[in-house]
Amino acid sequence: MVRPDPDADLFRDDDDDDDDLGHGAQNPYASASQWRHQESSSFSKYARREQQQQQQQHAHHLHPQARDADSRGRVSDLADFLNSSRIAPPSPAHHESSSRPTTPRFKPVMAGAAEARATVQGDEAENAHIVPHGPPPDGKDIAVGPLINYRRMEGERWFGSVLVVTKGGGRTQPLVPVLKLRRAADSDDNEEIEGLCLYSDPRNTFWRFDLAVAMGRASARWEYELPGLRFASKTKPRVNSFWVPAVDESMRIMFYSCNGFSVGTDEKAYSGACLWNDVMRRHGDAPFHVMLGGGDQIYCDAIRVKGPLQKWTGIGNPKKRREYPFPESLRAECDNWYLRNYIRWYGTEPFAAANGQIPQMNIWDDHDIIDGFGSYVNEFMKCDVFKGIGGVAHKYYMLFQHHLPPPASTYTSDAVPAASDEEGQGVDPNQMANAYVHPAMTESNYIVGPKPGPYVAEHSHNIYAKLGARIAFLGIDARTERTRHQVNYPETYDQIFSRLRQELSAAASAGNPFKHLIVMLGIPIAYPRLTWLENVFSSPILGPIKFMNRRMGLGGSFFNSFDGSVDLLDDLDDHYTARTHKKERNQLIRRLQGLCADFSVRITILGGDVHLAALGRFYSRPKLHVPIESDYRYMANVISSAIVNKPPPGAVANLLSRRNKIHHLGDTDETLLKIFDRDPGDEPKTASHNQVTMPSRNFAIITENSPANAHNGDVHPGTLLSPRLAPPPPPGSSAGHSQRSQRSHVTAASHHSSASSGSSVLPGHKDGRLPIHAGEVNAGTKHKAASTEEHGKGADGSLDICLCVEIDQHNPEGLTRGYGISVPVLEYRGVKAAEAAPGSAGSRGSEGGHEA
Repeated sequence: MVRPDPDADLFRDDDDDDDDLGHGAQNPYASASQWRHQESSSFSKYARREQQQQQQQHAHHLHPQARDADSRGRVSDLADFLNSSRIAPPSPAHHESSSRPTTPRFKPVMAGAAEARATVQGDEAENAHIVPHGPPPDGKDIAVGPLINYRRMEGERWFGSVLVVTKGGGRTQPLVPVLKLRRAADSDDNEEIEGLCLYSDPRNTFWRFDLAVAMGRASARWEYELPGLRFASKTKPRVNSFWVPAVDESMRIMFYSCNGFSVGTDEKAYSGACLWNDVMRRHGDAPFHVMLGGGDQIYCDAIRVKGPLQKWTGIGNPKKRREYPFPESLRAECDNWYLRNYIRWYGTEPFAAANGQIPQMNIWDDHDIIDGFGSYVNEFMKCDVFKGIGGVAHKYYMLFQHHLPPPASTYTSDAVPAASDEEGQGVDPNQMANAYVHPAMTESNYIVGPKPGPYVAEHSHNIYAKLGARIAFLGIDARTERTRHQVNYPETYDQIFSRLRQELSAAASAGNPFKHLIVMLGIPIAYPRLTWLENVFSSPILGPIKFMNRRMGLGGSFFNSFDGSVDLLDDLDDHYTARTHKKERNQLIRRLQGLCADFSVRITILGGDVHLAALGRFYSRPKLHVPIESDYRYMANVISSAIVNKPPPGAVANLLSRRNKIHHLGDTDETLLKIFDRDPGDEPKTASHNQVTMPSRNFAIITENSPANAHNGDVHPGTLLSPRLAPPPPPGSSAGHSQRSQRSHVTAASHHSSASSGSSVLPGHKDGRLPIHAGEVNAGTKHKAASTEEHGKGADGSLDICLCVEIDQHNPEGLTRGYGISVPVLEYRGVKAAEAAPGSAGSRGSEGGHEA
């Protein structure tokens, strides 16, 4: 008899048709057009019925399993129990003041671990990874990887890391793999780097290889390979390469977010993750030195539909859902699900090709955990299940996205409480029974939060790094500490700004000041307000309807199945522009502007999450007559989302366009720029009045117009492209576009193109939705930043920003059209924010300014 391969389910080749996280036929009630994340009640009922049938079919092949103590939630649970061959032990005694079940503390550690593993649900192929059959893996088979990260620069050295996940493992590993690193031009000069084991259990081992590269006077391509390891993927290159910038140059940056599909999306209708094909094409033409992941690098929402949380999600009573336990058995199921989901997605082409060749830096958002995590009501967020999956998701976020060892244990409701001197969960012997975890690592590129988050009992990991010679980078972890009423702790902001001031001051003192600071947030900060919609969704008027929804399903998917709130409310509460985050947002804007004034550094903000492309800006009110070159309040907010997920309907984009008002915060105005002078293809995406939001998949490219380009001739930002330089019509589109495809605002912008190249003052401009400086003139497809030939080829130190927007979702090539602007350097010589009087526009003491 041939034993099943214990890893057969976990490690399929990329070419396999992977109905990955569930079994059986596709749910006939899955939505093909909804843009919300919550499916209908019919979808949930069908999913539960399918799960019950699968359990009955496998019942004769599985060993008897003990039911989790007090894991009941619906009347149908009794029927499920009677119709299956399970052994139900007597329920343990409960403390009168607690609804949480307890596990007897006298059980031996190994017995507890074995019992937990025995209760993992699923077929034998899924269980086999926990109790392997046959000879143990030899540690040479790659499950997924390699994945390359950029970490930091020190002096003239570039530091990065490569992650490889191999099959098999445990407390000890059969071998230590080696990575060979070399400059692409020197094939015989190899440096051998031994792997560092971050984490290992019987399923997989995570190996990190630390890279340290000397930077030269020219950009250089480096290669690495992993001799002796066997690739499961047929498409992953055996020799990968990456680019390191010249020591006196800044990095060419690619930014993306929302890298996955929501539950119920017809992925074939959107040609899968096809925009990564365009990313790799552009990388081949002009290499990216780093790609910045702005959150939702992976979507884990399916855990509640096709994963181990399906039963919990189906409980109709919110009180019972809150009180549902998260024992070791459920933790093990969820742990396995998150691991499989990461291995599946990070091995999916063409994304897999990019993550081995373009060094990454990432922050996370809700879908890296589960939809809306952190933005539901507090009593629900504190329930055992949400704390449990938060811990498991954080474990694999640390491993896959940061190449850092995870905490030794994650939350379970039946674990022995942590000792008083332990943080978070403490060490659970059950989880460590046959696993190795590397001790915690401290690196200078992280600004670690001062205390654990409220729902993920771990510290936030904010990122600081140099992106070449003149660009600094800050990535704010806006999820670990998030609640419905805060994004980050005040103490975390203090740590972040203290570090930024140290770094900016040190660079200025050394005679190499930073000219730009890129700040990456998970969500936009300059964005239209939907306060009226928040008020409607949170109104007491909806109370009776919510009650009818809980009792009879009235309203269907209009309400989410977690805390019973309106499904879109968690998305609205997520935004910095939500009324609950208004004060915190205003304080953050003031402190960023204070940095600009104190160090004469231009800040550009990156934000994703909203599944739209847009370009927001903060700037001094026109009545002050401040040229943009010396306006420390001017900050662009590049909004790029999603690179994979489906966009919202055009009606939603049009609604946001109608809400694009000019908002005031003291002497600062804020609004979106009219950048979309035409549709990306022939098909209209939005109404003719909407030139500020584009509901089409996208990513962004950011490149410095380096002073070193001066000998090549400077092309001034905003100059109208000649026919020779204009981007050619994409393949498959007609050369002549309908009048509908060409937007009207280009003419308005061109009216000001006569402004002198040395001046950013555009006469008569009181409407911030139109260009307010030379770098915004001809914003859109006619701007030089949108041209592949001229992007980043200026010499004035400004940043060229290009939003690459998908032309046709049905084209698997993922072709995009560029929309560009330039952001000038800041030359501010006025009063520093630290010296300004309290309450003045530049003072951090005025952070609570009025906003219209």
